[in-house]
Amino acid sequence: MKKLFLILILCFVSLNTFSQASEEDINALSIFSEYVKAKNYDAAFESWMELRLRSPKFNSAIYVYGERILKYKIKNSSTEEKILFIKDLLKLWEEKREHFPKKTPLGDILAKSAQLEYDYMKDLGISNSDVYSSFDKAYVEDVSSFNNPKNLYTYFQLAVKLYDENQKTAADLFTKYDEISEKIENEIKNYTNRVNKFISSEDEEVVLSSKDERRIKSYNSFLKAYDQISKGMEKTIGDRGNCENLIPLYQNSFDENLNDTKWLDRAMNRLFNKDCAQSELFVKIVQQKNILEPSATTAYYLGTIKDKEGSSSEALKYYNQAIDLEMDSYEKAKILFKIATSFRKNGSFSKARSYYLQALSYNPSMGRSYLAIAKMYSDSAKNCGDDNFSQRAVYWLASKEAMKASRVDGTLIKAAIKSSNNYKAKAPQKSEIFSSGREGEVINISCWIGRSVKVPNL
Repeated sequence: MKKLFLILILCFVSLNTFSQASEEDINALSIFSEYVKAKNYDAAFESWMELRLRSPKFNSAIYVYGERILKYKIKNSSTEEKILFIKDLLKLWEEKREHFPKKTPLGDILAKSAQLEYDYMKDLGISNSDVYSSFDKAYVEDVSSFNNPKNLYTYFQLAVKLYDENQKTAADLFTKYDEISEKIENEIKNYTNRVNKFISSEDEEVVLSSKDERRIKSYNSFLKAYDQISKGMEKTIGDRGNCENLIPLYQNSFDENLNDTKWLDRAMNRLFNKDCAQSELFVKIVQQKNILEPSATTAYYLGTIKDKEGSSSEALKYYNQAIDLEMDSYEKAKILFKIATSFRKNGSFSKARSYYLQALSYNPSMGRSYLAIAKMYSDSAKNCGDDNFSQRAVYWLASKEAMKASRVDGTLIKAAIKSSNNYKAKAPQKSEIFSSGREGEVINISCWIGRSVKVPNL
């Protein structure tokens, strides 16, 4: 067994080093690797450190396993020793970047270092401002690999703390909020597009390999993490980002940013997302942005403005314009979802469903569209159906629609199943089905729904 392990180590070495491997280095790697795998980090430390100092370019495992060893040492050492191990871990990441740059993206390693500083601020005797600067360096120097959800959230939290300590202005805070939000949205788009490659239509069943299932699970875990930190950021900013604060801020900056399309874009998005779209400022910003740079987003916002004015035909014109202008499938689905939601809020359920289904055609994993349709079915139950039984049968339809969300969106599984069960509980139960004698009957749902549902067999 040990011989086989050494053979595997040799193969690994041949792929990970350009220098001639010595027997001493191979043996050292073998020894501390076995100790690390057994989680005996104290035993691994000496041989690992010797190899690290003697042959730092020998193999990337020095740094992969070394990180585990030092993290263990940090957690299980006295204060003085802990500080030394923290500093050594920071040094180790620098060494990995130096010797294995292709395996060590700059933004990622700088963000990891900043997170470690944040986690042990008291031990290191550093301030919020110091750690924020470390995160900012990672963001500025290589934002493309600054992807870790936890790191992004910590970065934002520090921006809020510095604002509360009067070290950052409101403009600074909201600029950073927008930057990080855009970064998160890009990551969500990236992982959503990856998931969509594996989503089949309702009429098509695709058998996934275990490898593909693992990939989807990984993608969904990232999507869930990004969704959580996005909500966390919104909660953290709280009243600091309400209309009372945002409108004066953007009003005072409007004239100087009149021709800054990025500023206009971020301002109108922020005002809209914080329910400040009723303000004159929002209208002014949207109109100015549309003059300088017409887009799908400005067309959609112009549609919402017309909707609020009661000009539904004009609103629909702008909505359709927004759809035509957007070429990216993910972004088109977002716009279609927003349009659908606008119609839903106005009580135009049939139109809303049409747009939700269009959104799904461009983003098949947009499970919230199914949940929205299910909610409309549920809200319409009392108005659709010839009798009480038929009306309550609508809930089976709603339950079925909610379950679709759980199948396409891994981040909504729990919420979708809960919704589905709640709807099912409102539908006729077994005793009612038995007494009605309608087991297996297909019920045609009237009104705007225009769907049919089969009464379950007992």
